[in-house]
Formats: sequence, structure tokens, C-alpha cells
Amino acid sequence: MAHVVDRFMSLTDRLRFFFGPATRLDSESPVVHKHDAFEQASEEELSHFVVETDAAGHHYAVRREDLEKQG
Repeated sequence: MAHVVDRFMSLTDRLRFFFGPATRLDSESPVVHKHDAFEQASEEELSHFVVETDAAGHHYAVRREDLEKQG
């Protein structure tokens, strides 16, 4: 078992040498979320749906236009 651990540690040392040490960010700083074009397109597409819950507690999506037709 010690041989496996030694090989693993040797591998991680070589990877650290190649990629550099792991960066440690400030955990207290707020996360900045940047929207890219794909994420904007996904949000636009999902904005056409509403999540409904039935009496049994199951969740499902309904198109907004279908809700407008019903009510």
C-alpha cells in the first residue's frame, strides 16, 4: 500500500512542477459571475417556461403561452 501512496505523491509532485502550485483564492471575496453568449441564450430559452407543482408534489415545466391559452 505504501508503494501506491509513494507513486501517487510522486505523480502529484511532477504535475505540480508542470502546472505550478494550486492557487488559493480569498474565500471571503464575493464570486463574480459573468454571463457569456451561451448562458444568455439558455436563460432566454428557459424564460418561456414556468415550473408548476401538482398535488402530489411533482414539478414540471409548462410553456407560458400554454398557460395564457388556458386561463
